[in-house]
Parts: sequence; C-alpha cells; structure tokens
Amino acid sequence: MKSNNNNNNGNGNTKLILLHPYIQKQGTSNRVWLLAVLTFFTVAFLLTLIYTRDALVRSPRSSMRSVPPPLPTSVISTLVHYASRSNESFHMTHPELKSISDVLRKCSHPCNFLVFGLTHETLLWKALNYHGRTVVVEENRYYAAYFEELHPDIDVFDVQYTTRAGEMDELLASARELARQECRPVQNLLFSECRLAINDLPNHMYDVDWDVILVDGPRGEGTEAPGRMMSIFTAGVLARSKKVGGKTHVFVHDYYRDVEQICGDEFLCGENLVEAINGMLAHFVVERMEKDSFQFCREQNGTAAAAAAAARSGL
Repeated sequence: MKSNNNNNNGNGNTKLILLHPYIQKQGTSNRVWLLAVLTFFTVAFLLTLIYTRDALVRSPRSSMRSVPPPLPTSVISTLVHYASRSNESFHMTHPELKSISDVLRKCSHPCNFLVFGLTHETLLWKALNYHGRTVVVEENRYYAAYFEELHPDIDVFDVQYTTRAGEMDELLASARELARQECRPVQNLLFSECRLAINDLPNHMYDVDWDVILVDGPRGEGTEAPGRMMSIFTAGVLARSKKVGGKTHVFVHDYYRDVEQICGDEFLCGENLVEAINGMLAHFVVERMEKDSFQFCREQNGTAAAAAAAARSGL
C-alpha cells in the first residue's frame, strides 16, 4: 500500500501539456500573409518605377533633349556677316561662307565636319556646327597646340605633310599607277602606304563617317609649300569609304590655283562639282563607293576635266 501511495503521488505531480493544432496553424498563417503583403508592395513599386521611366522617355521634353534644336537662321546669318567683314587679309567672302554654312545648317545632327587648316574661320565653323563634331587638322604643331590651349573645346590635330607642291605631277602619276593597290579610292587610310594618304591621324578619325569636309590647308603658295594634294586625296578617300550615309560635301578653298584644280578634278571629279564661287571655293558632292571600286571618277579624265571647266565657267 505504501508503494502504491507513492506511485499515486508521483502520478499526481506529473503535468501533461498539450498544444492545440490551431495555435501552430495561426503562426504559419501570419507568416504567409506577411510574405504576401511584402511581395505585393515590391511588385507594385517595380511596376511604378518602370511606368515612370517609360513615361519620361516618351515625353516631349525628353525628345527635345535627345534631338537639340538647330541654330536659328538669324544667328547663322549674323555670324557669317561679321566673319566676312573681318579686317584679316586672308578670309573668306560672304558668298563662300554662306555656301558652307547652308550645308552645315541642313546637315543631319550630329554633323561630322572635318577641316584641313587652322584659319580665321575656325571659330565660326565650330559655332555653326555647335551640335555636331568639328575637327581641325593643322600642319603647324606649335600653332595647333597654342590654338587648342586658347580654345580647349575645339579638337585640333597636327599632321606632318611629306609632299611639296612642285612634286604634284610625279605624285599624280604614282597615284594613277597604284589606283588598284595602295592609292585605291576605297580603303582604310590608317594602313595606307600611298604617298598622298594622310595616315598619321588618331585611329578613331578613320572610323568617322564625315558629312562635310573643307580643304583649306596646308599652305599652297610656291613649289616648296606642302601643297594640298594629300588633303584633297584624303578627303576623296574618306568620302568614298563611308560605312553609313551616301554623300559627303567636300569644299576646296583657293580653287584658282593649279594644285587645287587639278587634284580636285582627279580625286573629287568634275562630275561631282556642283558649285564654284568666284573661282575661290569649289563645292563637290561625293558619293560612297563599294570596296571593289578602283576608279575615282566615273567619267574618263578628259571628260571629267571638261565638265569641271564648264562648271567653273558657268557657276
């Protein structure tokens, strides 16, 4: 009996705790609801962010920033007017400046404008093409460095010309002989060994599709001056080697001189001459060519020269 009483007392001290299944279900349910709420707000935030971004991209204000407005015609006219009234001895006349400015104004944005020669008009070219890229190539490295220091927003690169104006006939004969090789009209000039090719510019310059090219350098007075054979040949190759876009406007200044006329007819072609202003500025429109092209002009040299002469006398 004593032992039974002890067992009864031990059983009496034992406590049994049972957890109702409802309590466990309630805790799990709370966590599921919390996760669902967090997921909902996260998805809502992401959708709002995406919608807002798309709305900004489609808004007119955003479109205006991506395509900047052109320079007002009145501003262009004013700049050209005062540039043509300069007291500098060597400067372009109003008709010459207007011809170039008209092409720049109609050029699709951003316009790629390559200029051979640092001149009185350099700042004007930069201003007229203020939404585009204007690059100047200069023969005098000291003047190029000085000008770029004064105007750091203008890209100026110096180049070493290895020709002399008195060598023109010899250089033209060599270019004709090598027209299917080193001096072909479509090529990457960076790797060219043609004597008339400018191949020491920064590499990226040869990858640009130039819309407008102005040849106003290097010096061309006298037989010992570098002459503009290299710059005219290079302009002709760059225009024909474009990857995108069909035509390039090429202007040649001081067109009354033999080198400018003869090399212009040879590499830019009389058939492409659309304007010659007072015998000073020639305007060519040159189309791109296929890689297997080996002739600069579609017409024969004699026919092209006759067409160029007619254009010079009639325009």
